[in-house]
Amino acid sequence: MNEDQKITLTGKDQWQVLKRLLIYLKPHKKSISIALLLLIITVLGDIFGPLLIKMFMDDYLTPRHFPTNPLIILGVTYIGIQILNAIISYLQMLRFHVLALKVIQQLRIDVYTKVHKLGLRYFDRTPAGSIVSRVTNDTEAIMEMFVSVLIGFVQSGFLIIGVYIAMFTLNWKLAIATMILLPLLYWIIYAYRKYSAVYYMDMREQLSQLNAKLAESLSGMSIVQAFRQEKRFRDEFDDINEKHYKAVMSSIKLDGLLLRPVIDLVYALGVILLLSFFGITSFNDPIEIGVIYAFITYINRFFEPINQVMQRLSLFQQAIVSASRVFTLLDDHELDPRQMEDTTVKMADGRIEFRDVTFSYDGKTDVLKNISFNVNPGETVALVGHTGSGKSSIINLLMRFYEFEKGDILIDGQSIKNYPKQTLREQMGLVLQDPFLFYGTIESNIRLFNEELPDEDVRAAAEFVQADKFIEQMPKGYKHQVTERGSTFSSGQRQLIAFARTVAANPKILVLDEATATIDTETEVAIQASLDKMRQGRTTIAIAHRLSTIQDAEQILVLHHGEIVEQGTHQELLAKNGLYHKMYQLQNGLVQEVE
Repeated sequence: MNEDQKITLTGKDQWQVLKRLLIYLKPHKKSISIALLLLIITVLGDIFGPLLIKMFMDDYLTPRHFPTNPLIILGVTYIGIQILNAIISYLQMLRFHVLALKVIQQLRIDVYTKVHKLGLRYFDRTPAGSIVSRVTNDTEAIMEMFVSVLIGFVQSGFLIIGVYIAMFTLNWKLAIATMILLPLLYWIIYAYRKYSAVYYMDMREQLSQLNAKLAESLSGMSIVQAFRQEKRFRDEFDDINEKHYKAVMSSIKLDGLLLRPVIDLVYALGVILLLSFFGITSFNDPIEIGVIYAFITYINRFFEPINQVMQRLSLFQQAIVSASRVFTLLDDHELDPRQMEDTTVKMADGRIEFRDVTFSYDGKTDVLKNISFNVNPGETVALVGHTGSGKSSIINLLMRFYEFEKGDILIDGQSIKNYPKQTLREQMGLVLQDPFLFYGTIESNIRLFNEELPDEDVRAAAEFVQADKFIEQMPKGYKHQVTERGSTFSSGQRQLIAFARTVAANPKILVLDEATATIDTETEVAIQASLDKMRQGRTTIAIAHRLSTIQDAEQILVLHHGEIVEQGTHQELLAKNGLYHKMYQLQNGLVQEVE
């Protein structure tokens, strides 16, 4: 299932996501305790402020009694509380922000680590832009929740409790009367959470699609411009952008209805209730002005956190939706193939055996059917066949990029599943048709950031594949800067660096996936001798479209629709006058004779 398909989050689902997010706070219990203590102190400051003013109004202002010392003490206390409150508020907000950043930092590390553990099946069905959106945009939304929402919720909760304690202290009857507003507020919050989750999920999905489309167009910009596809991509991007706009507008309309306006209406009802109560009771008993002021202030301070909570519910819903998308990735079971990790298993000679291997990418259509062949140590086996015949699939299984369903692959008599992953990666060298270069230097790309590899070995590897000639002509030689994907190098130069990288690793098994397909004829001739030296003493499996490059292979396997239809040396296969013979004739311009 594509991860960008619409997901509905129930209230229970949202609660589970929140609990899982809160688990990330466990390593920071001490910091949380300190931050909560500071938060409680600021709440107490907010509660005592109106009480001090109430004392001044009822005990001194109304009776027109102004003793100097008590008023100075009262004033200094009030000012001191406000100053102390400001300082402590700064400290607790700073501590909460640090906590939030640490949590998101760990979450991003977890997501990034999980991405590298996912199998290639996951990347086959998930656009790269969608994955980037989870690691960046979604985690950013979660950070906003920790910074603004949870802090605000906790602070608002303490403030509401404190306000009600103060109100009950002043007038318990009126405090009970104001509690009739709580069910109404609960219903508003419940309705908002229910409907906003749907809108924010849609928003996040459309944003993910925007990122995916943008990543696709940027990575293929040369093709887009060469084939004049700008308008089509713009129209597709505009269509997704319009869907995102509609999703955002739906959430804005909901926010505009259920956030500030409705809460302000309930606040007005609360003030009317308060004034009505004081008005009615004033006929029987005198009402203190300070009590009225304190109650109105507390009503304000009661609805202020409610308004903040409602405003932050928008961020909360976005964060919960984003977190659910991140956890969907973290919970994905499409991991790369598991190894038994038997440390006693060692790779000695590099003998390869495929035993009745059957494989399917989608679980429905077999792309490999009962593949069986042997490769002796030091031999070269070439895989040839038309596009879609299964050549690359054999390479993918040998490199353990995918798990196979039936049969087994053995190296030196041991199942490939028994080898530790590190052993496989160290002893198997892969060179692809389109090599990938990392941002850095030529030297770092050859050594693949293995600092234990001496500089002499790096240069020796480059000389071995005759890459040293063009490298030394660069302004900084081996320290020459490599841009993203090595775009400033020619295809041949990138391929030579990839060859040098493989030679530097000194693997026992060499895998060449059409490694010379992008190299011009002159360069190919120059490195063919180096390839011959590379293959000496190494078991080699090579995919080749140019049959002239694999004529000296000890064994050639001809694949057709996922099956091995012919097998033998170059001369033996030509003598059979079968599919290989036809392919050879085609490449040598003898099509008419074949027909």
